Amino acid sequence: MAEPASGLGAMPAAAPAYDPLLDLVVSNGAIDAEQAEQLREEQQSSGHTIRQLLVDNGYIAEDDLLSMMAAYQGCDVIDLATVTIDPDLIQSVPANVARMFNVLPITSTSGTVTLAVSSLVPPEVMDELMFVLTKDVQFAMAREKDVRDRVIEYYGEDSASLSDMLNSLESELSMDPNTPQEQDDKSVEAAASSAPVVRFVNLVLYQAVTDRASDIHLEPFEKDFKIRYRVDGALYEMAPPPANLALAIISRIKVMANLNIAERRVPQDGRIALTVAGHAVDLRVSCLPTVHGESVVLRVLDRSVVSLDLENVGLPEDVYDVLTMDIEKPNGIIVVTGPTGSGKTTTLYSCLRRINTIDSKLLTAEEPVEYDMDGVVQVQINPTVGNTFGKVLRAFLRQDPDVMMIGEIRDLETAEIAVQASLTGHLVFSTLHTNDAAGAVTRLIDMNVAPYLIASTLEAVLGQRLVRSICLNCKTAYDPDDEILGRLELKREDVGNRQFFYGRGCSKCNGTGYKGRKGVFEYLRVTDPIRELINERRPTLFIRERARELGMRTMREDAIRNVLDGYTTVDEVLRYT
Repeated sequence: MAEPASGLGAMPAAAPAYDPLLDLVVSNGAIDAEQAEQLREEQQSSGHTIRQLLVDNGYIAEDDLLSMMAAYQGCDVIDLATVTIDPDLIQSVPANVARMFNVLPITSTSGTVTLAVSSLVPPEVMDELMFVLTKDVQFAMAREKDVRDRVIEYYGEDSASLSDMLNSLESELSMDPNTPQEQDDKSVEAAASSAPVVRFVNLVLYQAVTDRASDIHLEPFEKDFKIRYRVDGALYEMAPPPANLALAIISRIKVMANLNIAERRVPQDGRIALTVAGHAVDLRVSCLPTVHGESVVLRVLDRSVVSLDLENVGLPEDVYDVLTMDIEKPNGIIVVTGPTGSGKTTTLYSCLRRINTIDSKLLTAEEPVEYDMDGVVQVQINPTVGNTFGKVLRAFLRQDPDVMMIGEIRDLETAEIAVQASLTGHLVFSTLHTNDAAGAVTRLIDMNVAPYLIASTLEAVLGQRLVRSICLNCKTAYDPDDEILGRLELKREDVGNRQFFYGRGCSKCNGTGYKGRKGVFEYLRVTDPIRELINERRPTLFIRERARELGMRTMREDAIRNVLDGYTTVDEVLRYT
């Protein structure tokens, strides 16, 4: 039996320079290197797979692509519609494995199972399948839709419940019921690499991706071990595993992230790159020691649902028009503000992609690097080895950049370098954690940046939040009463005959009434009247009111516009703005 792979299709933190499928079609002469580069850029901006773009753009027919992949993989092409599958064979592959890897068993011998697949299978995924199935595996190539439809036909659309998997976990895995701290490293490593734990972690990750979770929380307590997903900004608890399995499950995550499973006294950060049901997904892993073990949070970055086109960020048309002008300026500082998870980084990357041309040098300093972007030099900040923001940014100025992105202006040193870069002819993008756009000025002054330097370098501040969108399946209209209008500071004539909406709750939104999120924005352009207030050290309130007089729409006003247009609810507006 193969040794367990380091993770579920796990790859090193840095994404490969080329997609294996893209490299295959180039080597077979189906497209040239220039077309490959165009496809790679389109993939990054659209989130579509290379396979989908190859077929949709007419570069190659799907059947020809299948033959090419089968030859590379050393297997045959089959027509699943003509294949009869033994029901007992279906039972030999767990449902969560079939869905996770999009594979279907079609034949089996004493020690080998043949799986129908629709894409190239990396060696690490092959090892993973051999490990969890405890058999050698062979492959047959079939059409993508056929494999997906037959997997749904035999295994259903819903994943095996966590409770069913937990029963299997407890019955298959024999562990000492001592507390995690009392288990030795060898037994923990063995448990983390056991098939039941591997399958359980695979299922947790699969459900998180299919439920569109942005974060996965694994939290050990004195008597409980909780698993929670954050979906559309709200946390939902899953069926909890036994507390004595916490260390094995967390160690499995650490193995996948190439972290030290024996070190449980200090925080650790890692990254997992994997493919879940055809989706390329990055997981940022953060381990934090607590009194009852390590708390682990995984930030889910699903590349297939993230578009880095500025047009798709959701900016109002007037904000989009002025922002696209400002990011073309030769120098200055543009800041995006908002709380953690409000989409600041996505907005900044979209701005970078918009101005990422062959004649510009773009550098980013991030902690951590969230998206890999061709043509942009990206540096990971690592204070533990002395690679701090200050040191990296000073080195940036010697790299002849045109544009710099600083992950966050967090202290005077970072702010001074940003100002210096702007004054010497560079455009600087960064983020700040403030409640609104006007608050960014006060925050910079609190860092002891001279007001005249802020006034002369700051070009614009974009404030943003994410509010939940009403589920379209259970969207229900109602007429707002005077109390609701009063809470929004609206008059009856402002609303007219328009109805408000809410979500009743249904199976498609897990009873929440919401599905997906939408940005609300405010854009503060630093014009001469605003510069005067900055130089006078006027407080945030004065700057905000003057900006409104000059035409700025606040986040609350933008959110109310979304209520009137039927995108979100009154509760969301009052909660987030």
